[in-house]
Amino acid sequence: MILETDKIIAKKENGIGWLIINNPEKRNAMSLSMREAMAVVFEEYNSDPEVRVLILKGNGGKAFISGADISEFKNNRNNHDAEKIYAEASAKATVAMQNFRKPIIAMIEGFCVGGGVATAISADIRIASEDSQFAIPAAKLGLAYNYENLKCLNDLVGPAYAKQILFTGDKFDASKALEIGLVNKVVKNKDLEDATIELAQKISQNAPLTIMTAKETISQISKEDAERNFIKLDTMVKECFDSEDYKEGREAFMQKRKPIFKGC
Repeated sequence: MILETDKIIAKKENGIGWLIINNPEKRNAMSLSMREAMAVVFEEYNSDPEVRVLILKGNGGKAFISGADISEFKNNRNNHDAEKIYAEASAKATVAMQNFRKPIIAMIEGFCVGGGVATAISADIRIASEDSQFAIPAAKLGLAYNYENLKCLNDLVGPAYAKQILFTGDKFDASKALEIGLVNKVVKNKDLEDATIELAQKISQNAPLTIMTAKETISQISKEDAERNFIKLDTMVKECFDSEDYKEGREAFMQKRKPIFKGC
């Protein structure tokens, strides 16, 4: 995999793909080149059978993602037309993440701000350390988020909390994030990586086709009726029942052993 920046690190091991934001000197603020590199990782791991689940994390222990790199705003986002060009380029990462067929776990440590929250809520599962801090300070910067980002936030926490988060721009801690449903689990700082890997390994050992079907179905549920692709869902369900993995699962259950799934 060739990436145009060293600010994004990709690696894989034991069925788990890692996408690491590597800009700790700026609390992992995201530049445009970093978002473009993220898209490359998601696109390659999406078709890599060795990767069954992806963990997304920030390097340095101080931040998951602290938002967009504001130093780029003057040149790249200084008016609506410039913002439109910037948004179209950065949207590639968002689309690649949304099209990722496998589970994504966001491992959140430290600051998760602005675009960091937008990235985290695009993951399937979020595990946070006790010291995590969250905020969407758009109202304090004068910028706005698009429909898709706000729909994801609204779907997770509901309109009342979404409005409170966006209207105030205030920071809130991990316990509040758990209370409102923004994260799935909060653990001690020292346990964060182990807890995330344990969950990823559990997922990676289950039937890949079943998991991908479940992810796609839940994604379709959140769409408007006219946008739902029931033909695609029916095909995916059929592929599960016709798969070697379904046969393996039945036989392993009868033989009282652990199944070995191959994703076919």
